[in-house]
Amino acid sequence: MRIASVFLSGPDQWLPAAGELLTRKRALCGAAGFVAITGLDGERRETDASEAMAREVYAGALANLRQADALIANLSPWRGPNCDPGCAFEVGFASALGKPVFAYMNVADEEDADYRMRVEAMLGAVQDDLGGWRDPEGARVEDFGLPENLMLWAESRRFYVVVTPDPQDDLTGLELCLEAIRLYAD
Repeated sequence: MRIASVFLSGPDQWLPAAGELLTRKRALCGAAGFVAITGLDGERRETDASEAMAREVYAGALANLRQADALIANLSPWRGPNCDPGCAFEVGFASALGKPVFAYMNVADEEDADYRMRVEAMLGAVQDDLGGWRDPEGARVEDFGLPENLMLWAESRRFYVVVTPDPQDDLTGLELCLEAIRLYAD
């Protein structure tokens, strides 16, 4: 399978140094022989934050994703124990289009590499009488020993967990995904 372009998905656009981070990511992709595409690439007519702008961004992101040959998802925890919900949607959309998905997750310590343990640390979770885990509202907590929801983990051709002191800035996971795509495409 020939892969010439990759769609970069994740919470990166919301980070404080988003522009610099995207520049570095594009450079890594280019050095690996791939064109980087994001959901925010392209022209926008709407200039004011509104429902119209949201619909334009949505349509543009999906058009850009359709153009890409593969998706690389940054599934690092975002504003809670799970990944960015927009990224999760893009993973599902890419999967439905038959595009290969590669993923990584940056975490600050080894315990954060387990989804159930993140839920326990961030929201609180307790074991029930049967040994399952429940959140403060009594809902079951997924506990397969995986870094993220099983659907996102299982869909990824490769899923890398990078323990790093700088989860927002470390590009090791992206580099690992690019290497995996090169091997996958050969």
